[in-house]
Amino acid sequence: MQLTGTARINNQGELEIGGVTASELVARFGTPLYVMDEELIRENCRAWRAAVKTHLSRADVVYAAKAFCTLAMCRLVEQEGLGLDVVSGGELYTASSAGFPAGRIYFNGNNKSREELELAVNHRVGRIIVDNFLELELLEDIAASQQREMNILLRVSPGIEAHTHEYVKTGQLDSKFGFTLENGQAMTAVRKALRQPYLKLRGVQCHIGSQIFALDGYREATRVLIRFLRDVKQETGALLDELDLGGGLGVYYSEGDTPVSVAQCVGAIAGEARTYVEEMGIPLPKLVFEPGRSIVGPAGTVLYRVGARKEIPGVRTYVAVDGGMADNPRPALYGSRYSALVANKANKPSNEQVTIAGKCCESGDILIQDINLPHLEAGDILAVFTAGAYQYSMASNYNRLARPAVVFVRAGEAYLVVKRESMADLVRNDIIPAEWTGNESLRVVR
Repeated sequence: MQLTGTARINNQGELEIGGVTASELVARFGTPLYVMDEELIRENCRAWRAAVKTHLSRADVVYAAKAFCTLAMCRLVEQEGLGLDVVSGGELYTASSAGFPAGRIYFNGNNKSREELELAVNHRVGRIIVDNFLELELLEDIAASQQREMNILLRVSPGIEAHTHEYVKTGQLDSKFGFTLENGQAMTAVRKALRQPYLKLRGVQCHIGSQIFALDGYREATRVLIRFLRDVKQETGALLDELDLGGGLGVYYSEGDTPVSVAQCVGAIAGEARTYVEEMGIPLPKLVFEPGRSIVGPAGTVLYRVGARKEIPGVRTYVAVDGGMADNPRPALYGSRYSALVANKANKPSNEQVTIAGKCCESGDILIQDINLPHLEAGDILAVFTAGAYQYSMASNYNRLARPAVVFVRAGEAYLVVKRESMADLVRNDIIPAEWTGNESLRVVR
């Protein structure tokens, strides 16, 4: 287990984050509770900005909102000088509601609707990352109808195999994302984009996957796309000046994870790019990075209340908590592993192996299998770490569970940034057809 940011064990043997104890947080806000270390998020934003400034004269860092998107997070990203990558009308609406500058927004996604594209054009977002030919046609039609030029990048599938989970590989040949390089589709898309009077093609974008520890994939993607920029110049005469290499840098979740630093990642990509543009005979384009998980992942902790125990002698001891796959589907989806501690017994020896089960009505609702912890009793507070990315954003109301609250902590203060859903919220959008009112015959199942 690795404590990061402001997390520490105080003299009473209790976990503190941002100077606030876990027991105080639970007493004020309930459980399950997403706790975000604001200071660490800001440090991570600054680490990315410092890395690109050290290695590149022209570069942008664009936070991938899909990792964790709230009004407060969009405002923090704006304050720290990063751009924002959104992948839906909902994320764009959130950014706009937070007052995020539209010119620093990149709009990504593989199946944007006409309504979403109209929203992007109306907001004059800085870049729309076009993923397919239908989108190219729709966007030109919308931009022409509004007499408004839009800057675009083309998403390219470079055929790179990232060493990560099968479900989060996105840059390989067999992918739903982007224009494929290998079969000439990407060059066809470039030619078509260049012919659109209201679309200004600025460059290309790719994303090879998520939770990546090896830098070889990034280096190879850099070479492949720089070679493509050279080919575009040779075949069309257009010199595209922006290269967006996506995100995906991995973070530590549990034993065996070996993430590289932000500085190492940016340095490797920048070095590869500088070397290869010389070989290809083109200028170095502006590089764009889209970190999400590496900014918020380590800054998040989920606090749960411990409930029931089930001991199966000689087999396993299950300990249930008051959350599960509804607030963290990643273990069920990807087999993701997490580290944890008992927040109110943080200085006690870990002398019991247990499996942490969620409360959803699914046998697969297991948060952590076979972890050594102090003896757990009902009412204890379990803290699960590296919970800042893809947990709140992927949470659901499965089993009609209300989604948890989110708090930011800093310097001894806790700030509520997302309210806990209520029971009333769960039925807020439900409708009983008016025709059913008073019609007893409809109550009979036939």
